[in-house]
Amino acid sequence: MAIKVGDRLPNATFRVMTADGPNKPKTTDDIFKGKRVALFAVPGAFTPTCNNLHIPSFLNNAAAFKAKGVDTIAVTGVNDAFVMEAWKKATGATGKIDFLADGNGEFAKAIDMAFDGSGNGLGTRSKRYSMLVDDGVVKKLNIEDAPGKCDISGGEALLKQL
Repeated sequence: MAIKVGDRLPNATFRVMTADGPNKPKTTDDIFKGKRVALFAVPGAFTPTCNNLHIPSFLNNAAAFKAKGVDTIAVTGVNDAFVMEAWKKATGATGKIDFLADGNGEFAKAIDMAFDGSGNGLGTRSKRYSMLVDDGVVKKLNIEDAPGKCDISGGEALLKQL
């Protein structure tokens, strides 16, 4: 069953890049416990909608999210930590958005937000969504109905809900 408003996020582990390499695990508790987090998910790093619309919609509004009491802005996708790190650097998001690699799609599957993109050579991917998470509990949730759209899951849409 898909995650919904009022649900607690399941225990999951993401990977993030550090100076020591790519396998620094970060759990949902590390990211969400005691914090207000704007989390958004993309089908794939560097893909046109993700790169040209979704990331900028949060990056350009980072200060506004902070002003509304959001502690962390984070993005996740079914990509490895190397790709997520390269994407963070390419977008200029270092220090503004946390990039959480869900390389095996474990988090996307656990919240029932995974889809099969193998028909296009993409394998398992995450649906595009945004959510506000307060101390691990989903308070707002915006799910796109198609992977190429960024209408209701963009930064501006979530910001208006705060």
